Amino acid sequence: MNAIRFIHTADLHLDSPFKGLQYLPKSIFNRIQESTFFSFTKIVDSAISMNVDFVLICGDLYDGEDRSIKAQARLRKQMERLHMAGIDAFVLYGNHDHLSGNWTTIEMPPNVHLFSSEVEMKPYISKAGVKVHIYGFSYPERHVTDKRINDYEKIDGADFHIGMLHGHCEGSNTAHQPYAPFSISDLIEKKMDYWALGHIHKQQLLHTESKPYIIYPGNIQGRHRKESGKKGCIAVELSEYETTFEQIETADIIWENLMLDATSIKTFSDLYGLCKKEIENLRLPAQGILLQLEIMNIDGLENGVLDKIRNGELLEVLQDGEEYEESFVWTYRVDYLSNELVTEVESAFKQELEITISELNGKEVFDEATADLFGHILSSRYLDILSEEEKKELVAEAEQMVYELLQSNT
Repeated sequence: MNAIRFIHTADLHLDSPFKGLQYLPKSIFNRIQESTFFSFTKIVDSAISMNVDFVLICGDLYDGEDRSIKAQARLRKQMERLHMAGIDAFVLYGNHDHLSGNWTTIEMPPNVHLFSSEVEMKPYISKAGVKVHIYGFSYPERHVTDKRINDYEKIDGADFHIGMLHGHCEGSNTAHQPYAPFSISDLIEKKMDYWALGHIHKQQLLHTESKPYIIYPGNIQGRHRKESGKKGCIAVELSEYETTFEQIETADIIWENLMLDATSIKTFSDLYGLCKKEIENLRLPAQGILLQLEIMNIDGLENGVLDKIRNGELLEVLQDGEEYEESFVWTYRVDYLSNELVTEVESAFKQELEITISELNGKEVFDEATADLFGHILSSRYLDILSEEEKKELVAEAEQMVYELLQSNT
């Protein structure tokens, strides 16, 4: 029976700068900086131990279009390991590491097959004589907005056909830019045996009932709190009759969100004990965790306990000693929500605030309110365009801050 085994990964973002995390203890920050390299090394370890035929990397290998020398050197080292194991790698570049970027190139070993800016087919023959045609293209520039899927054409003469595409599925609810758009029906019509996608940082199984399987593996390491949970790559076995796959977890650092119910809590000691218990339940044997903690139903806390949350004392004792742990759980933020916050605000102000918040949730009003910031010649270069989800989250955080300030002054 003809069959092949391969690993499908994407969005490595090697040498990601992890902006805004420099405040962390040096030991934790250094580990975070190394996390993307650690994750990719784990992928190569898996490829070698599983003796796969090849590895597919579907775009955004590097975090920036300058492709740092460090990132290229680390990538080459892992590609050499694959080469020594007789494993090929098929690579296309995405919007972050497009071909028009300015970089000094470090050449890759001969087992690495790079796709050009035009859709093309690269042939592969396994050690067992199985013939595979692999199709893809690299982004010629950062913004590719046309439907490049139209340029994919299946070429006869192979046992299996695999499409690689770094792009956006039309109609999906995502904050990612709609580059190289396609629909699921577009991909099915191309009659491939498998579609290896990239660009979306959360694993998505778009089509797995029958061939072709269409999968986003997600990125290999979460880079901020919105990329929470497990991260990894996909190991695939493709035969004439079926497709099977499994996720391989790769992240060294995991971002987590934890909600605690303080309904039955009275004292600071009890609250601290509850937090520590739940943090220990999260702790993993071989991974670090960056934790955002939200405490619900705090109205029953004794006087002064809320002050210890607000002034950072709770956060400080939860962080104490974690920088020395290999399997750390570093709580970087503590939020809280009171049932009485809203009721303590004067009715007239509450109504006015609700109107303002509702208006800010409208696209035009929000854009008008932030126009000076995003339009400024200096500040704009350091700001990314906000998605609708991010705008709503900022408004919600501002609303929470207003209620907290009002409560502290009553």
